[in-house]
Amino acid sequence: MRMWRVLIVPFGLAFLWGCGGMSANECELADWRAVGYEDGVRGRSSDVFGQYRRNCAKHEVAPDFAAYQAGRDAGLREYCQPANGYRIGSRGGEYHGVCPTDLEGGFYDSYVEGRILYDLEHAVASTTREIENRQARMKDIELELAGNTTAVFAGEMSTDERAQLIIRTKQLAEERITLANEVDQLEAKLVKQERDLTAHREQLVTQR
Repeated sequence: MRMWRVLIVPFGLAFLWGCGGMSANECELADWRAVGYEDGVRGRSSDVFGQYRRNCAKHEVAPDFAAYQAGRDAGLREYCQPANGYRIGSRGGEYHGVCPTDLEGGFYDSYVEGRILYDLEHAVASTTREIENRQARMKDIELELAGNTTAVFAGEMSTDERAQLIIRTKQLAEERITLANEVDQLEAKLVKQERDLTAHREQLVTQR
């Protein structure tokens, strides 16, 4: 199951950069154990400490790594619980590979279960939208075709305009056929996706 692991840039780093770093006062007064704990319970990579160090170096302040690491280790033991792994996965979150060895197995297996659920639900929603978009386009085509038919027989246009309208009508009819075929294929795809989603949900209920 390790093939499912995904590593991304930690949220903590993005947040820190977005806020422009730490001020001199923040660097001097920071409770580094508390900072580490906060990063731990959020599942942030220890790489974020390097950013703290660089920001505080500008103010000639050295962060306390030992205190930070002790706090982060404590925070990770809360973060790396199976229930939290499932919650993160089912919401489409990413796992940063931060859990200690003794907790990673249970956390990661639950994370994968949740992530599979999220991916299956996302696939069903995406296919449903594709079907709805095509069906909406088919309705638009029907309206335009009806208007074209009325215009062709109205006798209020030139021969060239009528010829162009007939060509356009043919193009619309062909597009409608293509869309109808795509809808049929997508509906068959959706049936399979919904079946897979139902099976996974049933599996989760059985396991719990």
